Amino acid sequence: MQSANMLLRKIVRSSVLPFAAQHGMKKDLFPLSRTLSLSLCLKQDKSCEPSEKLDLDEWKKVMKSGLQEEVSEMVSEPKELSSLAAARETLEMWRLAGRAVPENISEEQLKTFMECPSKSAKKKYVKFLYLKELHKKNDKRKMEEKRERRLEAQQQASDTDETKKSSFVCLWSSTMDKAYNWRAAQSMIFGQPLVFDMSYEKEMSLREVSNTVRQIILSESCNRRSVDPFHIHFCNFKDDSLYHREFIKQYREAWGKLLITVTDQCYTEIFPKDKLIYLTADSPKVMKTFDHDKIYIVGSMVDKSIKTGVSLARAKRLGLETAALPLEKYLLWSTGAKNLTLDQMMHILLTLKDTADWKKALEFVPKRKYCGFVNKPVKELKKTLDLINTLKLGKRREEVEKQFAKNYPKKYKLK
Repeated sequence: MQSANMLLRKIVRSSVLPFAAQHGMKKDLFPLSRTLSLSLCLKQDKSCEPSEKLDLDEWKKVMKSGLQEEVSEMVSEPKELSSLAAARETLEMWRLAGRAVPENISEEQLKTFMECPSKSAKKKYVKFLYLKELHKKNDKRKMEEKRERRLEAQQQASDTDETKKSSFVCLWSSTMDKAYNWRAAQSMIFGQPLVFDMSYEKEMSLREVSNTVRQIILSESCNRRSVDPFHIHFCNFKDDSLYHREFIKQYREAWGKLLITVTDQCYTEIFPKDKLIYLTADSPKVMKTFDHDKIYIVGSMVDKSIKTGVSLARAKRLGLETAALPLEKYLLWSTGAKNLTLDQMMHILLTLKDTADWKKALEFVPKRKYCGFVNKPVKELKKTLDLINTLKLGKRREEVEKQFAKNYPKKYKLK
């Protein structure tokens, strides 16, 4: 009996007294409602206090709270998983509704989405994730395109190298070079001379001289590939001049191998004056046909930086015949100066020499400077010029008629 009392006493102390100590209550201050007094056997025990009372309601609450904490720990994970699934379903419904929703979203992003305080905040957060994912996709696509372009460039370079290394291509290029050089060598003996006047160095700056030399190089290349090339003469060419230094800079070792004639003499000292014709845009005489017995002179200069009439004055001072290309006769001139580059002049002269067709030769004039060829009736020409000047230049009718009368013969004068 005494052992049973001791066991009951230990159970009470291990369950109720810790609860009292946790809530700061004393043993003798329990409420009087629904109390349980210990039996007389407990009271007679000397180690026991006179009267100990228990609150059964509080005891039940403590026991229930312990069970609830254990159950909540077991149920919290399934609830969290169910809420994430519900959030994913919500986002899927938004995607089906046509809203901007990212394709891939992590659990952390889902938790942040669930913690948003309002629906508008959730929409903004989802839109932010969508734009972020879109930027990543675009960056990835650009990187892939860049990689593909680099691979294609490498492949093209390798193909080009293989083509260059091909024996057939090497044989073909060497053979064509020999053929071009043979034609140029023949032109030095039998070809028609074409003179480049190299006496305009003092009229130009270093940059303008460099541009002039580049145009002459293009002219020489075009002439060398022609079926019937000219025999090119560089007259009034001084050693160690700006022209000379620029030619060496551009041609390098090939400068001494060019099949042309270079001299410091004037063209009047080499050729008879009655065969020389100075081509200049300022000449009052218009060139009608190409003469194979004449020797044409081209001023080696950039026309934009030269004052009007410089080449014409030089030709008159030397007593030479001058001529200008019939640009206004064959072309509906629109805007810009009627000056051509040296390589364009070379193309025109070579075409005239081979075909004697002005229309075919003047196709090398830049199309931005003219509207077409004069091959329509006068009424259509008048309408075209009126429309051009009205829309582009904004001129009045009187000015249009004056320009038309100036550019075309009197028999086409407007009424």
